[in-house]
Amino acid sequence: MNKKKIAIQGELGAYSHIAVENLYKGAEIKTCTTFEETFKQVYKDPSYQLVIPIENSLAGRVADIHYLLTKYKLQIHGEYFQPVEHNLLCKQEASIDDIKFVRSHAQAIGQCQNLINKKKFKPIISADTAGSAKDLAEGDDKSIAAIASELSAKIYDLKILEKNIEDEKGNVTRFLIMGKSIQQPEFNNSKKFITSCIFRVKSEPSALYKCLGGFATNQVNLTKLESFSVKNTFDQANFYLDLEGHIEQPEVKKALEELGFHTETLDILGVYEASSFRQK
Repeated sequence: MNKKKIAIQGELGAYSHIAVENLYKGAEIKTCTTFEETFKQVYKDPSYQLVIPIENSLAGRVADIHYLLTKYKLQIHGEYFQPVEHNLLCKQEASIDDIKFVRSHAQAIGQCQNLINKKKFKPIISADTAGSAKDLAEGDDKSIAAIASELSAKIYDLKILEKNIEDEKGNVTRFLIMGKSIQQPEFNNSKKFITSCIFRVKSEPSALYKCLGGFATNQVNLTKLESFSVKNTFDQANFYLDLEGHIEQPEVKKALEELGFHTETLDILGVYEASSFRQK
């Protein structure tokens, strides 16, 4: 049986890596420096899928992802919700008294402010959490700690000074599983589905109101609606939308037809089974 081939942004030990291990145990993982590099990998080589974070329960949406969705137009094959537990890591020979600086991704730094302020650490912003752990392991400075996963500590042979240091518990990141091919599951009454799309409204009064009217009249529930600027203009916006339902359901089909009538562009990003996490 061929191994799943998955591209992620960040080094091994990143929360994306943990999500992949939970989804596809033993998958072949390709690490990419940037989110765009991850999308490019899958666009150029359809044998890969990507697992990419799109939003966090504390920090909100992940920057850049929405623009890459419109640029590469990969298809969403599924979603996964990963609990995030931050840990304070240091070199094996270091102690808490040695630490003066803490390195991690900006979101992780922001989510662990209570400890950082209490210990008066000076933050160092890095590209990703696992990369911070890797840099720490490769360096000689005992005064630097990293905020990263427990898996990062194991991979890079670092000591965990403190576990679960995030300010608020219940920190969860939603990941999308994406690929170049269309993989639309058949409609099944016993299952719940999500349909995702991106659309651009016409530049006219009450355009968004008209776009959303079809969902109200057809009793289709929206779970997410976000706007983001069209490149190089402040006059128009694209909207990312998640709705409950399958595109083959008559009410969803009617709502999307009405949406298409009132938009300049409409791209269906995917139809996929809703994560069981949504039922919690």
